[in-house]
Amino acid sequence: LMISGDRSLAEDKRGAFYNTLEEFHKHWDRVDIIVPRIKNYELRITNVFGNVFIHTSPWTLIFQPFWIYREGLRILKANGYSLMAKNYLMTVHDYPPFYNGLGAYLLNLATRVPYVLEIHHIPGYPKAANLKEWIYKVFARLFIKIDSSRAKLVRVVNKNQTPDFLIKAGVPEGKIAYISSMYIDLDIFKPMNLPKKYDLIFVGRLAENKGINLLLEAVKFSIINLQFPIKCLIVGDGPLETFCKLKIENWKLRDKVLMYGRAKDSSEIARLLNESKILIMPSYNEGGPRVVVEAMACGVPVLATPVGIAPDLLKNGSGGEIITWDVKDIVLKIRALLNDSDGYKRYGLTGSEIVKQFEKKETIRNYADKLKEILG
Repeated sequence: LMISGDRSLAEDKRGAFYNTLEEFHKHWDRVDIIVPRIKNYELRITNVFGNVFIHTSPWTLIFQPFWIYREGLRILKANGYSLMAKNYLMTVHDYPPFYNGLGAYLLNLATRVPYVLEIHHIPGYPKAANLKEWIYKVFARLFIKIDSSRAKLVRVVNKNQTPDFLIKAGVPEGKIAYISSMYIDLDIFKPMNLPKKYDLIFVGRLAENKGINLLLEAVKFSIINLQFPIKCLIVGDGPLETFCKLKIENWKLRDKVLMYGRAKDSSEIARLLNESKILIMPSYNEGGPRVVVEAMACGVPVLATPVGIAPDLLKNGSGGEIITWDVKDIVLKIRALLNDSDGYKRYGLTGSEIVKQFEKKETIRNYADKLKEILG
């Protein structure tokens, strides 16, 4: 039983969650996923891959803990859950305001079904993009110990950043386990030897925490202050899409920044990465992100802020470099890398070797095996 905040399956979007379940479902007899309400509720998808069932809440988000409790009870009873048989396990993807964790807590109290709490990242940590994220970070620090108290395990997806936060917030270190969520299809994400059309590529949701404002400022600074033109491709959509278009128009960057929109699938993302020289990721906070590993698998060097998995991978001169949240630093490192052909080749080669550890089938099998250990 997966309790998730990801609505993409119910909306029939074949993104990262779909790609994970494409392999993950093979390890289980049945997978039930409880998700929040979607905009077009009447058009919701209820089943994928035959044995994956999606239960979309008909209620508004504020009532999600109670929907999780009610629907979870119904699912467990309908499918013969038994504590003695140990035939059900919950995974709970949680984040502020912790409605998933609260729902799982209530369901566990009623049924004793064991669960793994999954904390992929802490909004606002290590750096908040806005006041809301700062409040969420404080809330997480105060609540996370209670949130994790009944969980069998707390899964994290980077080795240092999130565990450090959780330990300081009072979560027992022995309860925390690093289990990667980087499931990369190396038959899709690989070097393709395509002509390079863009100096930079950004792939992600157009939201404040992704640092898209820093990227646009960096392109502007490079052109105006350093007379060093950069051609940048922005792939994704989100709440800041209009903001980005206005900035590009007002700063006269139309010839230098292309708004591509959302890529339709992994193959399209892989092609666009291969057509770009550098992946730029100026995020304020992240758990992964997956695109860092995807770019490295394509032999594309990465410049990323010290968030999520980036500090784990971009160390000792491998795969790329860490940048700060400073526009001048970002621009100077872009220019230095574009002008350093030897360093560029080295980052591309070492990056593609490092990420072989994230091969999709093997990483998902490891995840499934870790969960089965809890069931005994």
